[in-house]
Amino acid sequence: MKIFNIVGARPEFIQVGPLLRAIENHNRKRLKPSIQSILVHTGQHYDYKMSRVFFDQLKLKKPDYHLEIGSGTQGYQTGGIIVRLERVLLRERPDLVVVYGDTNSTIAGALATAKLHIRIAHIEAGVRSFNRFMPEELNRIVTDQLADLHFCPSRTAVRNLAAEGIKEGVYFVGDVMYDSILFNIKKTVHSNIMRRLKIQPKKYGIATVHRAENTDNEKRMVSIFETLDKIAGTVLPLLIPVHPRTRKRILDLGMKLSNMRLIDPISYWDMIKLEKNARVIFTDSGGMQKEAYYLKVPCVTLREDTEWVETVKAGWNRLAGWKEKGIYQALKIIKNRRPHPPQVYGNGLAAEKILSYILK
Repeated sequence: MKIFNIVGARPEFIQVGPLLRAIENHNRKRLKPSIQSILVHTGQHYDYKMSRVFFDQLKLKKPDYHLEIGSGTQGYQTGGIIVRLERVLLRERPDLVVVYGDTNSTIAGALATAKLHIRIAHIEAGVRSFNRFMPEELNRIVTDQLADLHFCPSRTAVRNLAAEGIKEGVYFVGDVMYDSILFNIKKTVHSNIMRRLKIQPKKYGIATVHRAENTDNEKRMVSIFETLDKIAGTVLPLLIPVHPRTRKRILDLGMKLSNMRLIDPISYWDMIKLEKNARVIFTDSGGMQKEAYYLKVPCVTLREDTEWVETVKAGWNRLAGWKEKGIYQALKIIKNRRPHPPQVYGNGLAAEKILSYILK
């Protein structure tokens, strides 16, 4: 049995690890059928700090194919991946193609595969923010319509698919990112990021801003960063690992940020260590919202909506939007004591469940 895994961005590098390990364990036990696993890297994230470091640290196999698409508009990336991936698919003819999450690599992988009548599995299926202005939302919707197997991280995701008429090939398996956190949390002892940055546990906050809805909108971008800079100067020191695209926007807009500490993108182990020891996390990232939840760190989401509604219902995440008043209000509320977060995203064995359903 030949399975393709298509990845291209940071979240997907984290998500693919658990399934690759499950396949390796299957083959090591000499179970039938034997699985040939092919890893395809689209090159959507190509900088060492956004790509290679994850492969090195997470011990991911070297990609069998690297499409080297690089940066560009969504149309350029999506179209380029389809063209280059089609050639690989025609050469290899896999039995199944697995796509992850909601990136340009996700939708491009699904479109190229569907056109060749090859079966598709979507990991993180059914997740919805119900905001179609987000390119990620459109990527999810189209990918789920094309997929044959839908692996959902939550019961909410299963219900979302049912509401769209998708009821066949739908499985609640839990979140592979939770699998990854559980597998890698002990390895963060090898990280010296706290000592390197000279910071103490619970004496700082961490923030990330990279969504196009924020970075491409000057008013939102300026409001978010000026507010975070004010918080960093009066409430709590803030560290911000800056996405290259976001750093360029900061420079283009001429923003003077005197209080926040901007650092380069960091490795997965370093990020998990910083998140785990932070007092609060500010982010517009879906992945970081979940990581905060798993690590029991309060999260302020710099959006008006989220696809991870369970984190909000549990009281560990507040939707703040992009205005100063909303961010301060969310920060004030999130400081209150919260109950222990419920395990709504599975038990850390999502990858094993996914593989069992694929084999069936």
